[in-house]
Amino acid sequence: MANFLAMLLSVLFVSPIWPLGPNPLPGDTFIIVNKKTNEMAFIDDNRVQTVLSVGTGKSAGLTPEGLFTITVKAENPYYRKKDIPGSSPANPLGTRWIGFDAKGTDGRIYGLHGTNDPASIGKYVSQGCIRLQNEGIESLYPFIPLGTKILITSTNRPFTELAVEYGAIR
Repeated sequence: MANFLAMLLSVLFVSPIWPLGPNPLPGDTFIIVNKKTNEMAFIDDNRVQTVLSVGTGKSAGLTPEGLFTITVKAENPYYRKKDIPGSSPANPLGTRWIGFDAKGTDGRIYGLHGTNDPASIGKYVSQGCIRLQNEGIESLYPFIPLGTKILITSTNRPFTELAVEYGAIR
């Protein structure tokens, strides 16, 4: 009984509870998308590992802002809207899909994905998703586990400052 009480007290008083699941720990994988600059930072092992150019929503409200969780991953995703197979060069989702739970969609509507239109990267072009070059999303895909937190914002603040604020860098 004493061991159970000690464990319960350590969970309640030592381990903070994050409102959206486990509290991200310094060094955990974390993603930040800045709509103002159309850039995405991949944070891991207590530092910004890389910054990539992205395409975001045609209007400010299309790409949702907030802190979300990666819930779905797919290689060669099927494009349902136009019935395009995942391996088709006509598929606008490119070669990878990493979906997040914005607006209660469970990762099926909003996501990070490749593109069949590389010239769209860096522009405001999407219906709400975040587009990357296929090479970029393919290289990051194995390093972004389900449960990774993704912050989408529009700010002048640097990625490192945001990562410290959200607990991804100490």
